Amino acid sequence: MNGEVNNTAVSDIQSNIVQLPLGKAINQALRDAMAADPKVLMLGEDIGKLGGVFRVTDALQDEFGTARVLDTPLAESAIVGSAIGLAMRGYKPVVEIQFDGFVYPAFNQIVSQLAKLRARLYGRVTVPVVIRIPYGGHIGAVEHHQESPEAYFAHTAGLRVVAPSNSNDAYWMMRQAIESADPIVFMEPKSKYWQKGDVDLTAPAADLHSARIARQGTDATVAAWGAMVTTALQAAQIAETEGTSLEVIDLRSLSPINYEPLLDSVRKTGRLVVAQEASGNVSIGSEITATVAEHCFYSLQAPVLRVSGYDVPFPPAALEGVFLPDADRILEAIDRTMHY
Repeated sequence: MNGEVNNTAVSDIQSNIVQLPLGKAINQALRDAMAADPKVLMLGEDIGKLGGVFRVTDALQDEFGTARVLDTPLAESAIVGSAIGLAMRGYKPVVEIQFDGFVYPAFNQIVSQLAKLRARLYGRVTVPVVIRIPYGGHIGAVEHHQESPEAYFAHTAGLRVVAPSNSNDAYWMMRQAIESADPIVFMEPKSKYWQKGDVDLTAPAADLHSARIARQGTDATVAAWGAMVTTALQAAQIAETEGTSLEVIDLRSLSPINYEPLLDSVRKTGRLVVAQEASGNVSIGSEITATVAEHCFYSLQAPVLRVSGYDVPFPPAALEGVFLPDADRILEAIDRTMHY
């Protein structure tokens, strides 16, 4: 009897797990959120009939109509400004910025208005806007199409910034972001849109702003987010063959950062390497380095090291492999910290 019950339970669990590419997981999250709440709607360039340049909004306009999935002019400030007004009237707009480098025309609307409205109005009005930004490199694109602007928004009080690294997190973090009363900048690692992974549709695995241990280890900690989590895990696999055990922390949330899992890991390993695609100067990695040095000074056995893009504009596609950190650059930093 117990065996029959257990088999049934396993079958029920498996029926709620689907395998989806990260982009399709976000598409499913948007579909489920719109089906559950008529106040959820979307705005963006080519998100309707085309389904977005990465097809993340594919077929949603067919299902929910042009009144809820709106194709907009090429005017990011107008898109975000309209979303702010809709949010103040009780809607839950989800905005797509077509590429990371296109967000800057909307920068004033985001940091001067969206981020400050709730505080300005003493909490009486919320602005639950989700701004989806495909970001990062590895797709061989041209100028303005491969950037990592997360530090701009994480620096801005009033904004929450998150970055999933896998399909399950992409699905649930989008659902949680849409339900947030605060504005969310949702950084989507575009190079991972086609990477498949299991999505458990039963319940979220974690709080929106919690970090997770992506791999257990004992010798050194690697902190990363978005596409760099995959690169950090690759480095950990290679390091294992060389006798070094790396613990990989997927931050998931960049504002606020859930520091406790990271600090606990550093206290255990005594070493930390922070890996990011963005340039290193005045970056998320800089802030993490300072915070870990402040809280784990007596546990550190070596300086905290950063592996990042270089402090130059993102280069042409032919040179992106030089600019972007890879497993070898992470392992070089690991070698330095282990031999310090």
